[in-house]
Amino acid sequence: MKLPYNVDFTGKVVVVTGAGGVLCGDMARAFAEAGAKVAALDINFEAVERLALECHAGGWECLAYKADVLDKESLERVHERVLGDLGPCDILINGAGGNNPRATTDNEYQHEAKEGQKTFFDLEAGGVDLVFRLNFQGTLLPTQVFARDMAEKRAGCVLNISSMNAYTPLTKIPAYSGAKAAVSNFTQWLAVHFAGTGIRCNAIAPGFLVSDQNRALLFNPDGTPTARSGKILAGTPMGRFVDSSELLGGVFFLCDDRAASAITGVVLPIDGGFSAYSGV
Repeated sequence: MKLPYNVDFTGKVVVVTGAGGVLCGDMARAFAEAGAKVAALDINFEAVERLALECHAGGWECLAYKADVLDKESLERVHERVLGDLGPCDILINGAGGNNPRATTDNEYQHEAKEGQKTFFDLEAGGVDLVFRLNFQGTLLPTQVFARDMAEKRAGCVLNISSMNAYTPLTKIPAYSGAKAAVSNFTQWLAVHFAGTGIRCNAIAPGFLVSDQNRALLFNPDGTPTARSGKILAGTPMGRFVDSSELLGGVFFLCDDRAASAITGVVLPIDGGFSAYSGV
């Protein structure tokens, strides 16, 4: 991996939730390559185990842990293991999150709904609840568990993963948009709450990336862009999707106590200009 710039996280213990996914897997790998001792957490243990093996092959330190970010007891057990294996947490990346089809409409606008489509009126309460819990509680609970280390040391950094949806909600995904808005708000709350403890709390808001979760929304089965992709790119001044590697510079900056020592409560867009563009 080509790191965005040289920064030394040697000796830092970095805990990354959702590290079995593409985005947070890249973050975990980058921190390991920058010298950190990385704890890669995911409910999909096989995914983080592969990540840990890749890091070890490169000569970097990364350990895999199975964890459910919605189960505080599970997180506390993992915390005890991380303490024993690597030491107290210095940096927490709250990367676990996602959407669910049961909380997504088929149509962008109700007046265009066709028979058989799932509309706003058909959204399942259980699906909406899952999305809110996964994104908001999945950020709150790991912070409760791992930020204790930072509070005791009176130093540390929490980085949450917000979204473009937090600025302006996207069509079809009301629950995910609302949940990510809650993550941004919670980031600011944490920054104020922890301001006197030496813990900085920030977030990044990635622009539109192509992932396994959204590929079907962005591309047709034959590989051509969907109409939704066309709208996204038309609203992105740089005219392209963001690559996961392009998040790393912002992540490193916000987590570097020397470079960002006075920065807390910030949600940084990394979006190709999407959040700045009015459409005209």
